[in-house]
Amino acid sequence: MPTFLHKHLRVQGKQVLPGFTLSLGVSLLFISLILLLPITGLIVQTSSMSWQEYWLVISDPRVVASYRVTFLMALGASLINGVLGLLLAWVLVRYHFFGKRLIDAMIDLPFALPTAIAGLTLVTLFAENGWYGQLLSQVGIQVAYAPAGILVAMLFTSLPFVVRSVQPVLEDLAQEDEEAALSLGASDLTVFRRVLFPALWPALLMGVSLSLIRSLGEFGAIIFIAGNMPYLTEVTSLMIFIRLQEFDYAAASAIASVILLTSLTALLLINIWQTRYLKRIQGR
Repeated sequence: MPTFLHKHLRVQGKQVLPGFTLSLGVSLLFISLILLLPITGLIVQTSSMSWQEYWLVISDPRVVASYRVTFLMALGASLINGVLGLLLAWVLVRYHFFGKRLIDAMIDLPFALPTAIAGLTLVTLFAENGWYGQLLSQVGIQVAYAPAGILVAMLFTSLPFVVRSVQPVLEDLAQEDEEAALSLGASDLTVFRRVLFPALWPALLMGVSLSLIRSLGEFGAIIFIAGNMPYLTEVTSLMIFIRLQEFDYAAASAIASVILLTSLTALLLINIWQTRYLKRIQGR
C-alpha cells in the first residue's frame, strides 16, 4: 500500500517529483560539481607540497597573525549576532507593527548585496568623514581601517544566519506553554530560561555556528574597511588572495585548507551535538 506522502505526490497517475533514482543522481551530480570538485582541486594543489613546505606556509608569522585576527573577530561577531539575531527574530515573530515586512525583508539584504558593495558602503558610513564615523571619532572610536571595521563587516554579512535559524523555531512554539508558566507564578526570566531557551538553544547554536563559519571566509566586505595592515587588520582570506596574486597556488591552497578544516570541524561538532541533544530531549 502506498504511503500517505506517496499518495499526495501523484497527480492523475504521475509523480510530481522525479523518482528516487533520478532525484538522487541529480543531487549527487550537483554536489559533486559545486562542492566536491572544488574541494578536490584544493586537496590536489596542497598535495603537491611536502609536509615541511606545507607547515612553513601555514605557520608563517604573518599568516598566523591573520588566523588570530580572523578567528577573534569572527568569534566576536558570531556571539554578538547570537544576541541581536535572537532579539530580531523574537520581534519579527511575536509583534505586529508597521514596517514589519520591510524589516523582515531587509534581514536578507546581505545575501542579495555583493560583498564588495557592502564593504564600500561600510567604509562610506564609518570613515572619519562618514555619517557614523564623524560621531564615533568625537568619542575617540575608530572603526574604518581598524580591527573594529572587520567586526562590523562580519556582523553585517553573517547576521541573517542567526535570525533565519531561530525564526522558524519561534514560530512553531506554542504560546500556551508560556501562558501556563506565567499563570503559575513564574517570572519572565524563568519562562525564558525554563520554557523558551531549551527549545531555541539548538537552532540558536546552529545559527551562531553558521555565522562564525561565514565570517571566517569573508573577503569582499572586509578588505575595503579593514585597512589591510600586516599583523593588525589582515584576515586570512586576504592572505589567500595575496598568494593567488603571486601565482603561488599551492601556498594559497595550504592557507585555505586551514580555514576549510576549521569550518568543517566546527560544523561537524555542532551537528553531532545537535543530534544528540534532540534525541535526549525526545527521550524524556
